Amino acid sequence: MHPVLRPLGALDLDRAAAMHGEAFVPFGERGWTRQEMAELLASPGVAGLLLEIDGVDVGMAICRVVADESELITIAVRPAHRRRGAARRLLAAVLDQVRAAGARSLFLEVATDNPAALRLYELSGFCVVGNRPAYFRRGDGPAADAYVMRLDLG
Repeated sequence: MHPVLRPLGALDLDRAAAMHGEAFVPFGERGWTRQEMAELLASPGVAGLLLEIDGVDVGMAICRVVADESELITIAVRPAHRRRGAARRLLAAVLDQVRAAGARSLFLEVATDNPAALRLYELSGFCVVGNRPAYFRRGDGPAADAYVMRLDLG
């Protein structure tokens, strides 16, 4: 197994949008479009990472740093590659990136009904600091609540 982490660039946007859709559409959420990703990545302080293993796109992450705070905007792993450490590898790379940019904390929002993601974040040291009712829209179904989580990078 040969994992490669690299910056998410303009030439990767179609692949990244496909991965995002594969990761979140099964939860009833809408995947982001190529255009939405392009606009997000063009924003100040925003950066993306792409994870490939043996030449196959496995996952991606997008984060933002503003002053000494950072946000994990999304982390997406293709369903066929879950439970193999890809999300953990992406999160570790995000932590390295935001620390290098001077961030002292990392925030994220995670659906309260996503036990795998909650476990990853809790094991990584994140703590729940807030709640956002009906935050994640789920197609025709009820929206899911989100926890706001924070990790001190100091």
